[in-house]
Amino acid sequence: MSRRKPQLPSWLPIDPYILALIGTVVLAALLPASGTAADVAGGASTGAVAFLFFLYGARLSTAQALDGVRHWRLHLTVLACTFVAFPLLGLASRGLVPYVLTPQLQSGFLFLCLVPSTIQSSIAFTSIARGNVPAAICAGSFSSIAGIFVTPLLAAALLGNSGGGFSGDALLKIGVQLLLPFVAGQLLRRWIGGFIARHKKILGLVDRGSILLVVYTAFSEGMVAGIWHQVTPARLGALLGAEAVLLALMLTLSWYGAKRLGFGREDRIAIQFAGSKKSLASGLPMASVLFGAQASLAVLPLMLFHQMQLMVCAVLAKRRARDPLETAADGEAPQATPVTVS
Repeated sequence: MSRRKPQLPSWLPIDPYILALIGTVVLAALLPASGTAADVAGGASTGAVAFLFFLYGARLSTAQALDGVRHWRLHLTVLACTFVAFPLLGLASRGLVPYVLTPQLQSGFLFLCLVPSTIQSSIAFTSIARGNVPAAICAGSFSSIAGIFVTPLLAAALLGNSGGGFSGDALLKIGVQLLLPFVAGQLLRRWIGGFIARHKKILGLVDRGSILLVVYTAFSEGMVAGIWHQVTPARLGALLGAEAVLLALMLTLSWYGAKRLGFGREDRIAIQFAGSKKSLASGLPMASVLFGAQASLAVLPLMLFHQMQLMVCAVLAKRRARDPLETAADGEAPQATPVTVS
């Protein structure tokens, strides 16, 4: 008998894109943009963020969103986890200042609690765990759309001046740089939706390249401003510990809370993975607009949490997939279509 060559599973908790983000941070530390180069990078970053949200709008299928309305209880539960439970825990983290977190890191910690959920990884882990994949698709999409409006408003209300000075001008920048491109993408989707669908992989590279540019610009500004001397290894370790507690609380709350609300196993899986995630793709561009020169410290907690949630949820999804079949008594089918983690 011939042996099949072993391959790494698609759910393995190693995200190559995180390596690219780390490499971008190292590049910004060694060769930060300054002077004219910083102006050019800043302008390019602004344009990239606007284009990114234009693509978000152009990709959203209105029909798919309407198809998911019948799962309104599930979507409301995910939105409550994302925009109510998470922010409340973020506010509670103020008790960690100054002994565990610095004020700047706590602002970033609170900001990560305000950003919307992910779409791709929520779908992927729900599929691996044999959960309700269509519900995860709709829940992640609704969260992303709501986040474009809700995250800036929550940031303005909860972060105040600690986030770099939220004002009418800052909210106007949000509208011009994020909301207008998103609406334009929706309006033009009728004509460009087919092109975007045919070139999904190429535009996906544009997505990720735009985010890398945002990261480079933000961390370059932090290096030039000299703010990184405020972050010690001990503070980073404390931040990781606080984020581990945050993730554990949300995974527990979303799972047992959904069970208490009467959801079946498949729906609980979708709620747990969509309700415990935070989107790096949406959060980084928003942070660049909201925090300005302080964005480098603001996005650090989100970058660390993103990798942590991928690693933990990959293991959890595999465990859920091995649940005894008698849990299917709620009426769910154990089959799911494999989805690639991104």
